[in-house]
Amino acid sequence: MNVKAPLIHARVHFLLSFLLLASWCLPLRAEPPLIPAPPDLSAKAYLLQDFYSGRVLAERNADERLEPASLTKVMTAYIVFRELAKGHVKLEDMVTVSEKAWRTEGSRMFAQVGAQISVENLLKGMIVQSGNDASVALAEHVAGDESVFAQMMNQNAERLGMTNTHFKNSMGLPDPDHYATARDLATLTRTMIQEFPEYYKWHSIKEFVFNDIKQVNRNRLLWRDSTVDGVKTGHTDGAGYCLITSALRDGDRLISVVLGTKSDTERANANQALLNYGFRFFETKPLHKAGEELAKARVWKGEHTEVPVGVSEDFYASFPRGQFQNLKMVTDINNTAEAPIKKGDKLGSLQVTFNNETVAQHDLVALQDDAEGGIFRRALDYVLLRLKQRQ
Repeated sequence: MNVKAPLIHARVHFLLSFLLLASWCLPLRAEPPLIPAPPDLSAKAYLLQDFYSGRVLAERNADERLEPASLTKVMTAYIVFRELAKGHVKLEDMVTVSEKAWRTEGSRMFAQVGAQISVENLLKGMIVQSGNDASVALAEHVAGDESVFAQMMNQNAERLGMTNTHFKNSMGLPDPDHYATARDLATLTRTMIQEFPEYYKWHSIKEFVFNDIKQVNRNRLLWRDSTVDGVKTGHTDGAGYCLITSALRDGDRLISVVLGTKSDTERANANQALLNYGFRFFETKPLHKAGEELAKARVWKGEHTEVPVGVSEDFYASFPRGQFQNLKMVTDINNTAEAPIKKGDKLGSLQVTFNNETVAQHDLVALQDDAEGGIFRRALDYVLLRLKQRQ
C-alpha cells in the first residue's frame, strides 16, 4: 500500500485551494470607464463645455460659421457689462429711444420712440424679452451709432479669440457678413459668466414687464430644469432655432450651445440632452489654486538660484466620473531660464492625463520677480550654464 499517495493528494488540494484563494484576493485590473457617445442631435452644430476647466466634452461642427440670430445679444450684453465696470455707463442712465431702435424689426420690448428708459431696463428687455429695440438703443447709447458698436463687438471677439465670428449689428438680424460658431459662442458665454456673475443672474429671469406688457423668457429650460440659469435663445428663418444654456449642479457648471434646430421644443430638448450627458458621465475638480507654489525652477544669472512656479489662475480638470484617482500629473520645468525673471513669465507646463489622453493643461509661471545678480554671480552662471548645455 502506498501511504504517500493520500499525503500528496492533500498537498496538491491545499496548493490549489491556496492559489484559488489568492486569485480572489488579487486586485482586479482597472478597466477604463465606458463613456457612451454624445446624444445624436439633429442640430446643425453643437458644443458642450465645462465652465471651470474649459474642457470640451462633446461637439459637432463646432467651428462651422452659422447665423447666430439673437445669440448675438450675448456679445451686446457683454460689452455693456464691460462699460458698466469701467464706469463709462451706469445702470440708472436714461436712454432716449431713437426712431431707428423703435423701427427695428423682430422681437421687441415695445419701447416707444422718444421714451426715456434706464440702461438696466433695456438690458433686461434685451436679455429676457430678446428686444431688438433694446439692443439698438443700448448700442447707440454706448457707441453713439450701431455701426460703431459693431466695431466694438468685433474688437472684443478678436480679443477673446473668437476667430470664426464677425458681427454686423447688435441684435442678430441676418446679414451675409454676420456669423459665429458654437465654439466661439461658448467662449463668449464662459467669459461673460466669469467676469460678470452679478449681471449674468439676469439671464435666469423668467418674465419681465415693461410698458404694461408682460413677456416671458423663451428659454424653456428655465421652467423645466431648476439647475438651468441661462443663457439666450435665438431664431431666424436662416439660423433656425438656437439656444445657449448653462446649468449648475452640485458645484459643477456646464455650458451647451445648440445651433440650427427645427423648433423651439427641439432646441430645448437638445440642450437638455447635452447637459444631462455631461453631468452624468463627467465631473470636474479643482487641482491647484492660483499662486500656489508647485515647484521651483532654476534661474541663471539672477539674485536667486531658484524661483517658485505655479499656475496663474485656479486650475481644474474634467474627467470621466469616478476616475479622479486615475489621473496622472506631469510637470515640465524650464531650468535654463536666465534673469531677469518677471512674475508671470512662463517657466514650464503642467499636464493632466487620463488613459494617456490629456484632459487638462496649463502654463507654469514664475510667482515672483528675480532680478539680475551681481557680476560674480553672472560670470559664474555663464560658465556653468555653457557647460550644462554641452552635456
